[in-house]
Amino acid sequence: MGQPALKDAGAGAKVVALPAAAAVVALPRATGKPLSETLAPLAKSVLVTVLPPLVTIALILLFWQIAASGPQSSLPPPSKIWEEARDLITEPFYWAGSQDIGLGWRILVSLQRVAIGFSLAAIVGVLLGALVGQSVWAMRGLDPVFQVLRTVPPLAWLPLSLAAFRDSQPSAIFVIFITAIWPVIINTAVGIRNIPQDYRNVAQVLRLNQVEFFFKIMVPSAAPYIFTGLRIGVGLSWLAIVAAEMLTGGVGIGFFIWDAWNSSRLSDIIVALVYIGVVGFVLDRLVAFIGAIVTRGTAAQ
Repeated sequence: MGQPALKDAGAGAKVVALPAAAAVVALPRATGKPLSETLAPLAKSVLVTVLPPLVTIALILLFWQIAASGPQSSLPPPSKIWEEARDLITEPFYWAGSQDIGLGWRILVSLQRVAIGFSLAAIVGVLLGALVGQSVWAMRGLDPVFQVLRTVPPLAWLPLSLAAFRDSQPSAIFVIFITAIWPVIINTAVGIRNIPQDYRNVAQVLRLNQVEFFFKIMVPSAAPYIFTGLRIGVGLSWLAIVAAEMLTGGVGIGFFIWDAWNSSRLSDIIVALVYIGVVGFVLDRLVAFIGAIVTRGTAAQ
C-alpha cells in the first residue's frame, strides 16, 4: 500500500489524502452440517439399538418382582437378590482369600480354560475340516466317525479325561476341546467343498503347492463358513466349562454355582447366571466382529 499523498490546500497548509478503503472480502460460508444434524442419526441409532432391550429387561424384572413376591414363591424377587447379593454385583473383583473372591476373578479363571481349549479346537478343527473337505477319501473315512463322536454329550467325556490326565485342569480343557471342535470341522469342510472351481483353476495355473493353496485359496474362500463354526464352537465351549467346573471344582464360575446351591444361596446363583449370559454374549460378538473384519462383512452376523 502506497504512502498517503500530500496536496496543497492553500495558505501553506497541506492536506493529507488518505488512500481508498480496501475492498471487503466476503468469507465463504461453512458448508459442513451443524453438530446437531451430525449427532442426530447417531443418537437415533443408539436409541434403536439400546432402548428395546432395556425396555424388555425392565418388563421382565417387573413381572419377576410381582410373580416372586408372593409368600408361596420359591424364587427370590429382584429386590431380594439385590439385598442378598449386592457385593457380587458391585464388587466383582474383590479378593479375600483363595475361595472368597469376586465373580470377576472366577470368570477370568473360566475364560482362561476356555481360551486354551477353544484355541486348540479352532486350530485342529480347521486343519481336519480342510482335509475332509479337500479329500474324498478322508471324507469317507473320517466323516462317519465325526458324526458319531459329535453326538456324545460333553460331560460324558469328563470321566475319561480325568482318568487320562489325573488332574482337573487339563480334564476341563479337554472337555472344551472335544465339545468345540465338531462345528469347526463340519463348517470348515462345507466351506472347502464350496470353493468355486475357478479358484482351483487359478491355483493350478499359478502352480501353487499345497501350503500356498491352503493359505491363499482355501482359508480365504471358506472363511465365512469357518467363522460360523467358530461362533458355534465358542458358545459350546462356554457351556461346557461351566458344566465341567461343577464336577471338577476349583475357583471357576461353574464351581461357584454348585457351591452356592449346596449352601442354598439362590440369589448368588441367579447373579452368576447373569454373569455367564453376559460373558457368553460378549464372546459371540467378539468372534463375529473378528469374522466380519477377516471376511470383509461376508460372515454371518
